[in-house]
Amino acid sequence: MTTARIVANAQTPEYYFEERCHVVECWNSADDASSSIARIRVEPGVITRLHRLRGTSERYLILHGRGRMHAGDLAPAEVGPGDVVFIPADAPQRIANLGDGDLVFLAICTPRFVPECYEDLDEDP
Repeated sequence: MTTARIVANAQTPEYYFEERCHVVECWNSADDASSSIARIRVEPGVITRLHRLRGTSERYLILHGRGRMHAGDLAPAEVGPGDVVFIPADAPQRIANLGDGDLVFLAICTPRFVPECYEDLDEDP
């Protein structure tokens, strides 16, 4: 990427992902393969599927709600607005929404997220 730009995401559609969450791809461009940013929304009472990102590290920046994060070898821990979770590449991860409202966070991946890096680790289909 060689030029500055502004990406307006107000009209970017949200889609449901098999991980049990809703996603808005805020920034994910092949011409900036170093990183991607997505807004993730997890509905109340939902636990995302256990998964890992092969070769991709991820950071969750919690914007709204309360969750319980399971990441790698860390003991499960509660997270809330302003918290950042670092998830190393290939580490198993999932998050549970503990609140009555949506859990919303930014998922910042390096290198950028591509569907081929996602690996579902849950035992149930």
